[in-house]
Amino acid sequence: MGPDVHRMLKKIVVFATLSVSAYLMIAVGLILSQWPTPIAPGETLEFTSLTDQGDQQNTTSELIAYRARDGADLSLRHFPTAAPTAPLAVILHGSGWHGAAYIPVADYLSRHCGSEVLLPDLRGHGVAPAIRGDVGYIGAFEDDLADLIAAYRRPEQPVYMIGHSSGGGLVVRFAGGDHGSVISKAVLLSPFLKYDAPTMRDDAGGWSHVLVRRMIGLTMLNKIGLEMLNGLTVIQFRFPRKVLDGPQGATATTGYSYRLNASFAPRDDYLADIAELPRFLLLAVPMMKPSTLHCSSR
Repeated sequence: MGPDVHRMLKKIVVFATLSVSAYLMIAVGLILSQWPTPIAPGETLEFTSLTDQGDQQNTTSELIAYRARDGADLSLRHFPTAAPTAPLAVILHGSGWHGAAYIPVADYLSRHCGSEVLLPDLRGHGVAPAIRGDVGYIGAFEDDLADLIAAYRRPEQPVYMIGHSSGGGLVVRFAGGDHGSVISKAVLLSPFLKYDAPTMRDDAGGWSHVLVRRMIGLTMLNKIGLEMLNGLTVIQFRFPRKVLDGPQGATATTGYSYRLNASFAPRDDYLADIAELPRFLLLAVPMMKPSTLHCSSR
């Protein structure tokens, strides 16, 4: 190998080193340039239905635990049914809150539609999560849900997955992932697909405050396999003051880490995840009251 080749290789190495260094400096600079700060409460979402009335209607709606593959005990509410051929319906809550908001719906499906219903508090949410607003890795929700279904599903029992808002996005992500084949049907209620999807309102209608520069910096690091900063907060939620100061205020999850936020939404190519959905019903409307629901075998 001649001296000209050596000089060329040296230039290539120097250029590559400088390029990687510049890339890392930009990414880290973006991350360090933005930190979570207190945000004003918002009134963009309706929370008046978030009560414990469902607990008074159905004694089986108390929180119980199931064991995930990493040994963590995660919380859920279980609504059994006497119907021998009942499908297993899994209801996924939206961002910032937990399964308690959907107790009346789960109760209705169990009592009147003959469905066995699982209503989990997703990891990082609920009454007393190990770490609020965070998960261990991107994709943790999918594994947790697969473990939940495996713990309760009877042989050949069809699985219906129902998701509201970010929970709807998680249904889409689940369908496009390694465990998606277990879903027989899916119901999406105002699902979150992606920040730039045509269904998305600016700033989620004022509900969310995204730390955009930090999000970009962390995305850059993840593109080259660097995940050590994925526990940093990248999004905050504007809960109404009456919720934060109310009896359930301590159960609100007001911010998400990068890895939890990524776990809660479809992948970047969300259309590919959507393509993996089974036969499903898309309802682009606010969450319905149980009295407006109608059971159907279709």
